[in-house]
Amino acid sequence: MTIFSDQLKVQLASIGVFDSGVGGLSVLKEIRDLLPAEKLVYVADSGFAPYGDKSNAYIIERCEYIVRFFLKQQVKAIVVACNTATSVAVDGLRAWCPVPIIAMEPAIKPAALHTKTGVVGVLATTQTIASANVNRLIAEHGKDIRVLLRACAGFVEQVEAGELHSLQTEQLVKHHLSPLLASGADTLVLGCTHYPFLRQILTQVAGENVNIIDPSAAIAKELKRRLTERNALNLHATNENEHFFTSGDCDVSRKIMTQLLGRDVAVSPLLSPPVNA
Repeated sequence: MTIFSDQLKVQLASIGVFDSGVGGLSVLKEIRDLLPAEKLVYVADSGFAPYGDKSNAYIIERCEYIVRFFLKQQVKAIVVACNTATSVAVDGLRAWCPVPIIAMEPAIKPAALHTKTGVVGVLATTQTIASANVNRLIAEHGKDIRVLLRACAGFVEQVEAGELHSLQTEQLVKHHLSPLLASGADTLVLGCTHYPFLRQILTQVAGENVNIIDPSAAIAKELKRRLTERNALNLHATNENEHFFTSGDCDVSRKIMTQLLGRDVAVSPLLSPPVNA
């Protein structure tokens, strides 16, 4: 009876999902579609965003704080829905976190298999572009292709502001994509969870013949696999299955999250100590 009760408690526990801001909602949407019964706790660290131009120490401190917050919520798994946080902090987090951590990485392997021109563009933040993780992926899967790395300054800020279709955003996308397209890239990897929300403009600028790869669905599948291994899938649907937190302005975050998710959400404050950049 005790073993059954403990397992049921795990199954009913929440999954923590976090990002430097609202970009990780692209991953949360995939998780919700694949695992509709799961209870999700989402943290947008918007008060300390963007991570992409911050020091490693800054990013690690924020990630550790958020993971400890999730553990206080007794989550059964944590999804790091942020490529920058994955690149900088995930190995350290896994060293002490008692629950599984599922993390992002740029989809360079599938891009290498898909490209016909042999040229792949990776769109990401400065920190992700410079990470050892990206260098490893290129070394492992990019030997026979040309991988062009592009740090897309401004993309995160446009998504955080809800400017998904503005002229300024379109001009920014053209600025970053033009050199990749001119070099023959026929496949673009979205190496930041904010970027899928710009997919309409990215497709418009790149053209229908350019394949855009978003790893969010693969992360949701990996989460399901890890939960299945642990007999931790929630098969007991509940109406109270999503909670949203932000370290930024709750009203602003609620407006943007509602826009991105296409439904009204309530957002609670995540009270955080200051950090040194």
